[in-house]
Amino acid sequence: MLRIGITGQHGFVGTHLYNTLGLYPEEFTRVEFQKKYFTNEKEMDSFVAQCDVIVHLAAMNRHNDPEVIYKTNLELVQKLIASLNRTESKAHIIMSSSSQEERDNPYGKSKKEGRETFGEWAKEAKSTFTGMVIPNVFGPFGHPYYNSVVATFSHQIANGETPEIQVDGDLKLIYVEELVAEILKVIRERKNEALYTVAHTSEAKVSELLDFLQNYKSQYQDRGEIPSLNNTFELNLFNTYRCYMDIANYFPVKFTQHTDPRGSFVEVIRLGVGGQVSFSTTVPGITRGNHFHTRKIERFAVIKGKALIQLRKIGTDEVLDFYLDGNEPAYVDMPIWYTHNIKNIGDEVLYTNFWINEFYDPEDADTYFEEV
Repeated sequence: MLRIGITGQHGFVGTHLYNTLGLYPEEFTRVEFQKKYFTNEKEMDSFVAQCDVIVHLAAMNRHNDPEVIYKTNLELVQKLIASLNRTESKAHIIMSSSSQEERDNPYGKSKKEGRETFGEWAKEAKSTFTGMVIPNVFGPFGHPYYNSVVATFSHQIANGETPEIQVDGDLKLIYVEELVAEILKVIRERKNEALYTVAHTSEAKVSELLDFLQNYKSQYQDRGEIPSLNNTFELNLFNTYRCYMDIANYFPVKFTQHTDPRGSFVEVIRLGVGGQVSFSTTVPGITRGNHFHTRKIERFAVIKGKALIQLRKIGTDEVLDFYLDGNEPAYVDMPIWYTHNIKNIGDEVLYTNFWINEFYDPEDADTYFEEV
């Protein structure tokens, strides 16, 4: 079993990598890292000594003084190398660099020089090093105004702000889970390459990204419709956008109920995609679910009875409670990387309609069990 540590564990890519490693408990052990280790040699040495693999993600992306970015990123590399030398570690080092290496800016220079410094250390220490040069990364939980234009636009649009395009450039992109899969490949194959260029998986102009995200706002957030998702990139972009909505206050969404002497009629969902629709009954006191998905879109619609739907983002403690009553039919959609369940809290049988955008495949279920 490989013991893996991640500097920058609590950052955007670090969080996704850490959570994904947790899906393979028989293959990987995660060694906890805290930012304060960089200022405490004893704690840093203890961390390094435990690791078979260290993924160096810690870096400063933005600062008012470009020189601070340059110095900080090189210092982080030097402090990690100093600890590797003190502990005589032979850990496989993986560093995330950036396609900005090609640009004449302090961030790009710091990443390139840091990668080259690690390469020199690996030669002298006779250890393994992979310097990953990575394109623009987007995905859920990125920090707006910091990690990516997708994060910034998604945050602004979902919260009623007006985005502005500064430069309508053409962006080469990779979804964060695709990047994590590439890192896992590097770990498993123990790649020893000082320059390992990660290919982008999609390409779009800034204005095209904005059009997609504004469409998700009008169709999904405003009208509850699942938009057409024509490829994996559009699915990933849509799942990213959903995570910037105010989930705690947006759900549950009440359906429009049409009633006449015959009874009532409720339209459950409008779809631009396919998928699978299911129906369930749940007896009082029983809870279903307690699992999460990393790519699937899912809707729970309560049509009869009383239910408590709970969501919790993986890696956090906050639980979101949503109370639904079939007398006022409503739905809650499940964001990716949120474990969720539904419990019958009434005295009668609970009737629930489930929609998910993929047919169930037991060989690739994308369903991971964890209590809310």
